[in-house]
Amino acid sequence: MTPQTNNISTIPEGPVAGELEKLKQEEAHLASLLANLRQKKLNVLRSRPLTIGIIGFGRFGQFIAKSFTKYGDVIGTSRSDYTAIANDLGAKYIPLSELERFIMEENLDVIVVAVSIVSFEDTIKDLVPLLKKRIEVMGTGSCPLIVDVLSVKEHPRNILLELLPEECDILCTHPMFGPDSAKHGWQGQTFVYERTRIDKVLLDPSKDRTFHHKLDYESDGDDSRRTSFYDVSGLSHGIHENSDAHIEGMDRIERFLSIWEEEGCNMVSMSCKEHDSFTANSQFITHLMGRILGAQGLQATPIDTKGFQNVLKLVETTNADSFDLFYGLFKFNSHSMDTILKLKASMDDVVGKLLQKEGKNEDVANALKSCL
Repeated sequence: MTPQTNNISTIPEGPVAGELEKLKQEEAHLASLLANLRQKKLNVLRSRPLTIGIIGFGRFGQFIAKSFTKYGDVIGTSRSDYTAIANDLGAKYIPLSELERFIMEENLDVIVVAVSIVSFEDTIKDLVPLLKKRIEVMGTGSCPLIVDVLSVKEHPRNILLELLPEECDILCTHPMFGPDSAKHGWQGQTFVYERTRIDKVLLDPSKDRTFHHKLDYESDGDDSRRTSFYDVSGLSHGIHENSDAHIEGMDRIERFLSIWEEEGCNMVSMSCKEHDSFTANSQFITHLMGRILGAQGLQATPIDTKGFQNVLKLVETTNADSFDLFYGLFKFNSHSMDTILKLKASMDDVVGKLLQKEGKNEDVANALKSCL
């Protein structure tokens, strides 16, 4: 007779005594290694400090300058006289009327263009002849990295690629915070960036394996494969390219990005096109609703709900920004009108359901909706 088998499954053994303590020790060891690695990064960053010029030394320019001065030299320029403020921040100040001096006499590694959306193109047009002069006088490798910080991304990207000399490396960024939302620090704030051009190579950020975190390599662990990225033509480029200019350009971008990383930002690599698609349904609609509700003159009452307090906060923060910023979010994001039309359609739909609930027939409801 075949013996009966026991169908009761074996109960897995629990953790071995002392295993949790071993895991804690391993966790502490990894934390120590991470802290040491971070310190080495800081030492590298501070051993070769960047000289960062900021064109547009208004409220936002001053806001970023305050952190930049921890890691390098900062030189601001603007239409108004911010000399005293720059001195308080530990920065240098040159009037915008002396832009040639700013470009030709200062040893700038990076230029951050922190002007409004509506004045961005004119600012770049003023900058271009001086950058060309700098390249002619000082050589090809003298052009600073050009960085934009606008709330829309395809617009400045197109302008920079169209107007700047090809010798200028380009980094398109959007710090998704400002002096109000990050008044206590940048920790946890989102910083979106696209490495656009380096050493005359136009990168393709739409590919999943493009540059830096997205280097081209297979899962077989072959480090020799981790050495390439793609340009917009689909051509693979070695990250060293046998070019000092290429290596220096990469290093400069990484050192600049490291400032934001060290300040605690959540770093998000994203194409300018994808960014604008997302922000039309997030940032623009937030500002749109804040402006619409602000136009109603809403006021706090003694019995406000938490929800209404949040509404008032939205109105306050969005209306604290200039109307030029709001207009720029609309004009220079190709997705903004679609967002407005969807909002209007949604409002018509909701109001229509209310009217139908009131017993209004469909024709009356539609007539009333058309008056909105």
